[in-house]
Amino acid sequence: MPETTPVPDPRRRLSAGAALDTFFFVLAGFSSVWLAVLLATESLGLGWGLLWFAVLFWALLAYLVLPRLHRILTRLYVPDYFIGRTRTSDGLLGDPVNLAVTGSAEQLHAALAAAGWIRADDVTLASSWRIVTATLSRRSYLQAPVSPLLLFDRVQDFAYQQEVADNPAKRHHVRFWRCPDGWMLPGGHRVDWVAAGTFDRAVGLSLFTLQVTHRIDEHTDVERDHIVVSIRQAVPESRLVLIRDFATGYHSRNGGGDSIQTDGDLPVIDLRAVPGQAGAVIELTGLS
Repeated sequence: MPETTPVPDPRRRLSAGAALDTFFFVLAGFSSVWLAVLLATESLGLGWGLLWFAVLFWALLAYLVLPRLHRILTRLYVPDYFIGRTRTSDGLLGDPVNLAVTGSAEQLHAALAAAGWIRADDVTLASSWRIVTATLSRRSYLQAPVSPLLLFDRVQDFAYQQEVADNPAKRHHVRFWRCPDGWMLPGGHRVDWVAAGTFDRAVGLSLFTLQVTHRIDEHTDVERDHIVVSIRQAVPESRLVLIRDFATGYHSRNGGGDSIQTDGDLPVIDLRAVPGQAGAVIELTGLS
């Protein structure tokens, strides 16, 4: 009988690679904590220099240590499948998915533009610096970028906003994700886009990471309805499909630690302009 070369088990290679990746991931987390402790102990007794070390310690804690710890912990308890919530880049649960759209990208962009929404700039060093200076000087920045949130293991495809009182610290904004091919909402409802819309009410510090961020209004349903009404008024050919009880109504917190509450309903805006059905509102129940 001819000898056969044993075929390596790909699951074993994958398991070893995953274990090694986890090891270095956790090691980086502990290294970040050690660096923060070392900086804190070395800064004692520095007099006026303590103020600068305090600022440096906060920056290290907020932008390296706490985000790394959250990434480690959320790997253990945050599901990696769709649960109607976005995730921050640090792994924390973010804003709720509270809107869906059926239609092409061109139809969606046209509808938002007609409703007075302005597309946000991508997050770059230049746009980030501009929003900081605009916020501090209270100058308008209509295309101010929004922070990245993740869904389907990727950041939003694009975001739109409406500035309030020429102040970039306060704005209506909504992020959109293109749904994967063949993907359906829980309950079997097929859409092309899902979105998360919230209202930025002020700039502050994140409760979980201490990073500088926008603080949102907890009444996310109010912002959801504002988005729907603005599009429906500007695009009368659109239809509205309302999925009742898509998710259980809940109170929670987003990735910045802000309170959020929702009734669990999911409006689906149909932009395909079906003849003879414009303006209809359909209620679908029991699809959550």
